Amino acid sequence: MVKDIMRLVRIKSDREEAKEGKPYGDGPAEVLAAALEMASEMGFKTKNYDNYVGAVDFNDLENKLDILAHLDVVPGGDGWSVTEPFNPIVEDGKLYGRGTIDNKGPAVAALYAMKAVKDLNIPLRGGVRLILGTDEECGSSDIRHYYGIEKEAPMTFSPDASFPVVNIEKGGLQGKFESRFEESTVTPRVVGFKAGIKSNVIPGEAYAVVEGIDSKEIRDYCDAVSELSGVSFSLATDASKTTIKAKGLQGHASTPEKGRNALTALLEVISKLPLFSSRGFERLQSLSSVFPHGDWLGKAAGVEMSDELSGVLTISLNMLEYEGSSLTGTFDCRAPLCATKENLLDVIKTRLDDHGIDLMNDDIKPPHHVPGDSDFVKTLLRCYESYTGNKGYCISIGGGTYVHRLENGVAFGCIMPGSENNMHGPDEFAVIEDLVTSAKIFTQVIIELCG
Repeated sequence: MVKDIMRLVRIKSDREEAKEGKPYGDGPAEVLAAALEMASEMGFKTKNYDNYVGAVDFNDLENKLDILAHLDVVPGGDGWSVTEPFNPIVEDGKLYGRGTIDNKGPAVAALYAMKAVKDLNIPLRGGVRLILGTDEECGSSDIRHYYGIEKEAPMTFSPDASFPVVNIEKGGLQGKFESRFEESTVTPRVVGFKAGIKSNVIPGEAYAVVEGIDSKEIRDYCDAVSELSGVSFSLATDASKTTIKAKGLQGHASTPEKGRNALTALLEVISKLPLFSSRGFERLQSLSSVFPHGDWLGKAAGVEMSDELSGVLTISLNMLEYEGSSLTGTFDCRAPLCATKENLLDVIKTRLDDHGIDLMNDDIKPPHHVPGDSDFVKTLLRCYESYTGNKGYCISIGGGTYVHRLENGVAFGCIMPGSENNMHGPDEFAVIEDLVTSAKIFTQVIIELCG
């Protein structure tokens, strides 16, 4: 199993420019071909869906269970010390390389689970299909293509998260807003503001340019905000203009409390400066009042809420660009099951509209919930408990997985509770023993659900 995982990890399969017959470029198509060849060598029937998705079938029966994994990866990146991203090695019981845990290792573990059932000659009364996608990291257009052709199985799990079972994925709102106004050249003023790299990433850096105010005075405001926020500021002055750079801690929008948002910290500094009260400056102050630094529960925006099953709402302002006559930005909101268009989107839209800022969204992304007391989920938990000796339970997450839009889909493995793996970072690794245990769990799941 380790040998086969390494075979796939050696293939650089981050998304590239599309080519004829290869919607995500050479690498994703190559790794899909290699995985399907691997499955064919085990005696399984395979099908390639136009290099978007591949399928591995246990038998010719109607699918009762789908296992949904992916073979694409994030870019290798810098900072690796144990090995290079696409040169997998085994060291101290860990398999290092890009994709070892996300998600080539779990995909192969699921394939070996199917092989185990086959080798044991256990008859199944329903079909099992391993679906291998190639665009999970960049939007999951592969799965939309697949489900435009095939129907969902009655049960689906994706080994692309954590054990025991992720049965709730919060809904949300990627809120895009804009405001236009007449430019003012009266000083002191804000010349520009820019922060953010992606809507779902807490920005670790931000900068603004102000004109007509003494840098020593700016420094006093920066120091006051820095003391409370943990975000540091540096100043560079050229003639009458000063550039303020904020340095925080980048993080994922599903856990905004783990980052230090440089955007909102800098916005707080700017909004407190004694600048001329232009329309543009007023808009920036309004944004700071709706999304104040440290308020990731949405109190100021009027949308604080929670429920027992899925937990609290989180929200973060992650992108902002301001010029003399306009501003545009994006916030990311992860919403619990109790959220609706009326109590979330409409509230923020009204709040921003009161300040002359237009929210362009018309609806929210619905949450995903598979009941924890369903026979499907109870079977997964029972199999997890059998092979780990640990108590099974259900998890709610702020992020979304492959199964978010599937009626009866959950995320199941392969990361054990409390395990570290450097996913998406340098020196990504999978614990080999955990992959083997996962394969055993998946084998038992296939037998119990389809046998």
